[in-house]
Amino acid sequence: MRWAAPPTTVGDWQRMPGADARGGFRRLDSRTLHTGHVIELQEVRFSAPDGTEITRDVVRHPGAVSVVPLLDNGEVVLVEQFRAPFAAEMLEIPAGKLDVAGESLEVAAQRELAEEVGLRAGSLELLVRFHNSIGFCDEESHVFLATELTEVPRHRQGPEELAMSEIRMTLPEARRAIAEGRITDAKTVLGIMFAIERVEA
Repeated sequence: MRWAAPPTTVGDWQRMPGADARGGFRRLDSRTLHTGHVIELQEVRFSAPDGTEITRDVVRHPGAVSVVPLLDNGEVVLVEQFRAPFAAEMLEIPAGKLDVAGESLEVAAQRELAEEVGLRAGSLELLVRFHNSIGFCDEESHVFLATELTEVPRHRQGPEELAMSEIRMTLPEARRAIAEGRITDAKTVLGIMFAIERVEA
């Protein structure tokens, strides 16, 4: 499977009252139900192609960036981190929110790489862009392959990061962990599989 970048990024039409969506749907208005630490929950009204009105709950998210750190010896650096929705530790690639104004994707990727696993990439390559849960959330994620890695100081922040552990495994081992259900995080599954494709190309 070869990946090609989509021609455009999803725009902000969904935030604009009266803007037309593809397929004949028209956004009417929205109201904020909750504003949290990371996300905003909105109730959004649309006019359907047949003229009926529908209401949908939509989660607004600033977006995220994640990184597959590939060492010269062929190992990838993963983190095991507590995730509140599951009240459990999940195995995943380093990642973080796009919550710094004006910060480019590449700078955000380097920031998260340094913060979580103490590495800096000499080379960053975008592997894939995807939307995590299109049925209810506008979160957009970008996954990079990081190579030519050097060590830098870590700057872990928050209880989850301070308690996270670092795990290294080869790409084939990571692929087996996915197949066995030990890695279920979407960004990590996509990142590992596209990294394998890139390395084997």
